Amino acid sequence: MGDRYEAFCMADPSFYDAMHSEATAGASYAVADRDLPEGWRCTAKDDWLTVRREGAALPLQGWKIHASATLDGAERVLEAVWDYCVPRGIQFKFLRSPGAFRARVSKYAPRGFSGKLVTVYPGDDAECERILTELGAELEGVPGPYILSDLRWGAGPLHVRYGAFANRFTTDASGAVVPAIEDGEGRLVADRRDPVFRVPEWLELPAFLEPHLKARNAVTVTEVPYAIERVLHFSNGGGIYLARHDDGRQVVLKEGRPHAGLDAWGEDAVRRVEREHEVLSRLAGVPGVPEVYDLFWLGEHRFMAMEYVEGEVLSKAVVTRYPLIDATAGPAEYEAFTAWATGVYERLAAIVAAVHDRGLAYGDLHLFNVMVRPDGSPCLLDFEVAGPVDSERRAGLGNQGFAAPRSTAGAEADRYSLACMKLALFLPMTNLLGLHRLKARHFTEIITRHFPVAADWFDDALERIAPAGFAYEPPRIDTDPGSWPGVRDAIAKAVTASATPDRDDRLFPGDVEQFESGALGLAFGAAGVLYALDAAGAGRFEEYEAWLRERAVHPASGSRLGLYDGLLGAAFALDRFGYAQDALDIADIVLREDWETLGGDLSGGVSGIGLGLLHLGLSRGERGLAEAGLRAAAIAADRLAAETGTASVSGGGEPWAGLMRGGAGRAVLFLRAAEATGDAGYLDAAEAALKADLRRTVVRDNGSLEVDEGWRTMPYLDAGSVGIGLALDLFAAHRSVPEFARASEGIAVTASSPMYILPGLFTGRAGILLYLASRSADPLADPLVRRQAESLAWHALPYGDGMAFPGTGLLRLSMDLATGGAGVLLALGALHGGPGLPLVHGAAAPQTPAPQARVEQIISR
Repeated sequence: MGDRYEAFCMADPSFYDAMHSEATAGASYAVADRDLPEGWRCTAKDDWLTVRREGAALPLQGWKIHASATLDGAERVLEAVWDYCVPRGIQFKFLRSPGAFRARVSKYAPRGFSGKLVTVYPGDDAECERILTELGAELEGVPGPYILSDLRWGAGPLHVRYGAFANRFTTDASGAVVPAIEDGEGRLVADRRDPVFRVPEWLELPAFLEPHLKARNAVTVTEVPYAIERVLHFSNGGGIYLARHDDGRQVVLKEGRPHAGLDAWGEDAVRRVEREHEVLSRLAGVPGVPEVYDLFWLGEHRFMAMEYVEGEVLSKAVVTRYPLIDATAGPAEYEAFTAWATGVYERLAAIVAAVHDRGLAYGDLHLFNVMVRPDGSPCLLDFEVAGPVDSERRAGLGNQGFAAPRSTAGAEADRYSLACMKLALFLPMTNLLGLHRLKARHFTEIITRHFPVAADWFDDALERIAPAGFAYEPPRIDTDPGSWPGVRDAIAKAVTASATPDRDDRLFPGDVEQFESGALGLAFGAAGVLYALDAAGAGRFEEYEAWLRERAVHPASGSRLGLYDGLLGAAFALDRFGYAQDALDIADIVLREDWETLGGDLSGGVSGIGLGLLHLGLSRGERGLAEAGLRAAAIAADRLAAETGTASVSGGGEPWAGLMRGGAGRAVLFLRAAEATGDAGYLDAAEAALKADLRRTVVRDNGSLEVDEGWRTMPYLDAGSVGIGLALDLFAAHRSVPEFARASEGIAVTASSPMYILPGLFTGRAGILLYLASRSADPLADPLVRRQAESLAWHALPYGDGMAFPGTGLLRLSMDLATGGAGVLLALGALHGGPGLPLVHGAAAPQTPAPQARVEQIISR
């Protein structure tokens, strides 16, 4: 999932949210309340406040200036920028509040824009040089983190980068919608915002910036006796590198960037690197603690050299041995794993006790901070938040699934983390304990039901995490038809309790993607949630439908167009609810955009748009829409070979496989086009698309077939083999292909695993359940289907007097279709006769007459 989810955990303890308002980010900076001259205005967008002079023209792109700052120096920088820019008529924007800025400099902030407090928009290169010279002199020496995407001006907080001033968009090589600038020939290309300063290839660096680029390039690793071989990890605080000393030793270098990667106490990465060096020096000789070698400066960055520990990260070591993800595992495998896991735990407990004996508390025990050496012995990594054993201050960083309550610190916090480790080794879902500690009791019940470990082995852990004095009843999902209304209403109650109709940026809390793609579409937005509620029989909600109608019919600039990620998904849902004219108006908006240049995928590209347009055209008798849908199918077919390629792996720079981004989604459109036209050429295209996806699959030792991403295999609905399996089943109704039948057998094994780490529809158990239900003649009579449905309770948590589910990362609850409660509701509803995925499992509205006759009638008009 990457670190980006952590940055969305700062605003709300229950849901992923962005620092876009005073409600989430706190009170604004004082300058936000300043009076502006006549003709000026200050407007809010996301977490920025823009100060501009009405009617003043700006170029579409150019060299723009960014200012960074420290937390306690931000007001000074803002005042200097305001006092300089407003009298001179220079437009700028700034982060609205200290809370929003803290999110930009925290350890888990995206590295590309970390530290940006202000953006200034010069009118041309001459004005850019003047601003840098004059404002730079005023702010010379004022500290701030280096903005990695930019070039620093002098020794102050000002930085510069060439990029877009206005919101323009294009699609990248994968078809994703990205911010754009014009290249030297007037073509829109991606406005790259990587954490590396780059000059666009069609531009020359202005002469006034050349000395500053030379100064940046003057710092090299030739000054130290280490040669970096590869990057192991990046965070906003700095990198971790595998390096080699001049004497031939392989070492790890840990980097700390000044004023960046702040923790909860405001300490930066430099301070944490220095602390880790101190701690490791004190722990020298303790088994399970790496050796430390060196501490040095390279430029303004702090580095520590330490022992390179060979082996597997404990999280991976668990997965590679874990029998609960293998449907064919037997008692011997469960016994062997139990012996291994309990042994690892006892060794870890001994290492932590030895650390305590040296007067220190470790402070950050979790599955990703432990290495298992080739000989099986564990070793602790990452001592940057370690402190005195009797400290009363909790660590400034921590993993949600292992972090002790706020009132607990020092050695006692380590003991709490060890308690969580007992559970995590057998059921690596302890992030849920950060949302509801009493869930630990349910975990123990699940573990002892599957593994040969005595329940009393967990007694001490439960006493620390979920003391017996608190009442708790583990959630249940009963698949009996008589129990369905109660289960359905419990999930719906949680979903509706989370609604925020007073907000413009989202209606239902969901995945962090809703803040990137918008909160209107089927996957992450209101359309998908409202569809699921209705499809499962939980009811219609006119207030929420009105929210969606208003924002979809009058979309914000930059809104996504696609079926699952944007406006066409909203059109589908509104059409289902009877707002036919709104749906048609939205379809017209989509058609006026440059939709044909999007990628061919189902989620946000041409295939999804084609499905949506074809459905609306056929169901509403709109010839133009039906023709546009078939044109989309023809475009997707023409580009199929180029977009799916010949690679044997999915992602990582290669085309993706799967339903939402790969050939399977394209195949669904081709099948619908074949049904509508009778053209067998579309069946040929569907067959080719599915074969392209199957090239990217691998059969595991237990016979399961999964998508191969090179470093892992994926079973799930969106980018895994189950999504391909769904399309294979649809294809089988039209044509028999032996290769596809064999693949379906392997995917059926994939869908029989007892354990899936996430509950969601796109990347979790709910998607597995929907796949199984869609291919079963009587889902409720199928023991496997019922078992998968009932096991969704493993993830269930209380919210709003109902039943909620965590999203990606298990860090916060989610209500959306792709990752949260709405998707679980849709999958469970399919067991009781409800529809499946919108326009994948068929049209949601009845079509008469048959599709073949219908399309002929429409297009012949």
